[in-house]
Amino acid sequence: MTSIQTESLEMYLQPTFFIDSDSPQIIDYARNVTNNIHLEIEKAIKLFYAVRDDIYYDPYRIDLKPESFKASAVLKKRYGFCIPKAILLAAVARAENIPSRLGFADVKNHLNSERLKRYMQTDEFIFHAYTELFVENRWVKATPAFNVSLCEKSGVTPLEFDGKNDAIFHEYNKKGKKHLEYLRDRGQFADFPYKKMIEAWQQHYPQLTSERFNPIEGNFEEDVRSERN
Repeated sequence: MTSIQTESLEMYLQPTFFIDSDSPQIIDYARNVTNNIHLEIEKAIKLFYAVRDDIYYDPYRIDLKPESFKASAVLKKRYGFCIPKAILLAAVARAENIPSRLGFADVKNHLNSERLKRYMQTDEFIFHAYTELFVENRWVKATPAFNVSLCEKSGVTPLEFDGKNDAIFHEYNKKGKKHLEYLRDRGQFADFPYKKMIEAWQQHYPQLTSERFNPIEGNFEEDVRSERN
């Protein structure tokens, strides 16, 4: 890696308010996951699977307070939707000296639960998040959102990550029906663009961003399983 590359990547190694890779909890978790692993690509793979499956995907218990998006807070709760999980993967990567950044896109989700669809009043997910990791001198995309148990209950093949190829497209489920359709790209960021996300959500989901909104009651995995059967 040249000195210019090193300098340009420095911003993707720094801790931030949201990507608090200097948190003792984040450091300990990353260290335990990558214990006795020395190759950068193998560390990236292990961290991806740890965040994917240790942290349950839960779009019902959305908390829009800024502190709820901190990687250390997500790790403590052990659940989150796509944005908090992407932030956590970015943080544990930086804790292991792997440059990371966040990517966002708007997607159409064809395999949503009916309960969440009623609350959102749409099947479009605005500011769907993924993580980009700089491994072996290139950026690789990885989406750690959907844990394996959720995928099994919904009939979706879990995303696999080899550290070399992008892993972001849950495009079809096991029956060949469309799952995620990417509509528009919102770019990559060294830190979570909280204000941009809130502004977009206020425009598209005013009912979810209202101060009177409460977390949705129910279990997302069980709703998905029951609706599939």
